[in-house]
Amino acid sequence: MAKNKRGKALWNMPSHGRGTCPVCRSTRIKLLYTRTKGNGTALKVCKKCFNAAQERIDAS
Repeated sequence: MAKNKRGKALWNMPSHGRGTCPVCRSTRIKLLYTRTKGNGTALKVCKKCFNAAQERIDAS
């Protein structure tokens, strides 16, 4: 059977959770993961950049 509620939370987010990743500059990609910069600012990043080094996160 189909799973009707999968991804339902994305429809309530602006642009359905998509945007430009501040770390790798990929466009129209899902930004679902939160990383914090060195100064405490939270960033939404893509799945590829979620495991990136902290230096790359701080540089963005």
